[in-house]
Amino acid sequence: MKERLKDLNICFGKYPTGKHNAITDVPGVKVGHYTLEQDQPVCLRTGVTAVIPGEGNIYESPVFACSHTINGYGKSTGLMQVDELGNLETPILLTNTLNVGNVSRGLVDYVISQNPDCKTVNPVVMECNDSKLNHIQTEAITREMVFAALEKAETGKMESGAVGAGTGMVCYGYKGGIGTASRSIVLDNRNYTMGALVLSNFGDKSQLTIKGVRIKPFFKNPQETEIKGSIIVILGTDIPLSHRQLKRISQRTIIGIARTGGRCAHASGEIVIAFSNGNRNRRTSENNLHTIQVLHEDHKTTSMIFDATIDCVEEAIIDSLFSAKTVQGINKTLIHSLPVDEVISIYGKQLRKNKGDEISD
Repeated sequence: MKERLKDLNICFGKYPTGKHNAITDVPGVKVGHYTLEQDQPVCLRTGVTAVIPGEGNIYESPVFACSHTINGYGKSTGLMQVDELGNLETPILLTNTLNVGNVSRGLVDYVISQNPDCKTVNPVVMECNDSKLNHIQTEAITREMVFAALEKAETGKMESGAVGAGTGMVCYGYKGGIGTASRSIVLDNRNYTMGALVLSNFGDKSQLTIKGVRIKPFFKNPQETEIKGSIIVILGTDIPLSHRQLKRISQRTIIGIARTGGRCAHASGEIVIAFSNGNRNRRTSENNLHTIQVLHEDHKTTSMIFDATIDCVEEAIIDSLFSAKTVQGINKTLIHSLPVDEVISIYGKQLRKNKGDEISD
């Protein structure tokens, strides 16, 4: 596994990271991947990534959640009900555009296998288009692969880069895919975690920016290309937040995307889902009223969470580039990984400059 940004002493913002600098630092959150790479009879470079948002049975005890659409060029499922009810009752699955149906069916089967009396379920599946490297018209993702990604899901250290749903993704003209980051926040003398996971598949080489430094493609092929693709952002936290508060936080993700050079092109879908497992609902209850705890919104505390979210998203996107490997796909298309050693050699001093003073209390 490649060195990650923190290992290279490249830090984003002033807030400390979680132990693994990953969304899996949020208590109860697990991530699993199924990676599909084959050359015959067709070239497949794709997969499934599963994010389980909390401990226990999510269907019986949903987490609070919301979605936010920055640019709606996407084919996700389940987001309408998430916003209507303000909760999430299944894991979140990521895959490629034309396999959303297969993955959704697999997720329904998985939930039913865990809840035999289930009569309705809202599967949440999100996607990016990996057709630059993958024979996307092949209905390659099966029920078994969905189950495998879910059953592999673990807390702690997780894989990023060209893995799972990120196997065939391209970001800023380089190999992208899965990226992640986390931040630790102290509220009322207790540690909480904000985490982000992205599926990066957007942007042009000429736009790539790391910590405010435009990484102009001094390497090769500097010409601009047609900008298509998408980015999916998953935000997770154990801070007790309401649906409305999660919505406010999710709206700040655009700042993290923009810091890396993203411009929300016409055919680029920027879609966010945010959840808090600090609040849980019950599918059934003997009581009509339900008591929850929520963040007191004052200037300092709320802005701190906004800042941590922005830093997480920015770093997660760059993490997807730093951790990805070079991949050859369909029609022998070769997408190179970001030449990290060259970037560090040329821009290292600027990239390692502490950004902490840029954020005010």
